[in-house]
Amino acid sequence: MHKLTQTQVKNAKPKSKPWKLADGGSLYLLVNPNGSKYWRYDYRIGRSRKTLPLGVYPEISLKRVRELHLAARELVRDGQDPMLEKKGQRAKAEPEQWACPVSFPIATDESFTARLQAEVTRLAPWSLETRTMRGRTLFGASGAMPDQVEAVARALGKIADHGNLNEPPDEGIDWNFSMPLLVRHLADDLRTFYHEAVASQPGPGAPNHEALAAWIFGEDGSSRTALGETLLEIAEHLTEDNRPASLLVRGWMIPEGHFHGGSAFPTAEQMAGFGAAERSDVFD
Repeated sequence: MHKLTQTQVKNAKPKSKPWKLADGGSLYLLVNPNGSKYWRYDYRIGRSRKTLPLGVYPEISLKRVRELHLAARELVRDGQDPMLEKKGQRAKAEPEQWACPVSFPIATDESFTARLQAEVTRLAPWSLETRTMRGRTLFGASGAMPDQVEAVARALGKIADHGNLNEPPDEGIDWNFSMPLLVRHLADDLRTFYHEAVASQPGPGAPNHEALAAWIFGEDGSSRTALGETLLEIAEHLTEDNRPASLLVRGWMIPEGHFHGGSAFPTAEQMAGFGAAERSDVFD
């Protein structure tokens, strides 16, 4: 029944439109114009024709997808819908059981920009899969379009590398906010992107906000993502800047418990130490 080889899957090139490489039994590799490759299984339950996503290549190998395909075919043969089985398994999972199925070794000798862009590039096909399935995305609070995630990553990386909190990063985008408030929304956009990416992976479903923060920033500080490292570096720049707006952006950007083990928000005493004119600048 199997038709594909490892070489065929690896060497499948993108075309102007999405195209399929069939492996048999209605299992196929969907190759998109951007080069991303998704495993899919078409099946019928009663009169309904459905498509079951089976992961992204190369994270899901040809051998592994055939195992998943066989399990799904057996469910269909028994009159069960593998899509509902998959959803049921995710619904039973407890939020605290979530663990990211991928890890990213941090290359400390590279710039924040380079490390963050490398991480975003790896996650991009997974985020696209989630957006395609949902038909929507919450990405874009900063003013960037959904296909401009690399520009958002560059913008945050530049701020971390150079500490410029006065001028918006020049990425050819009409940002929705001025600095330093823009920093918060750049961070929010990338968090949305990361959440979409891990939501597409096999396992007990997408993480809640606490689990996502623990993965991004590291439970013990030793396993942070490049995004976590970048945001914490920007938080230090915001601290040094010491304007009311910068300190509030720091609090909005870093989740509770992940800034030196405590809150990133300024204390009431700190805010009271600023003049009325300085505090009013926060909302200008």
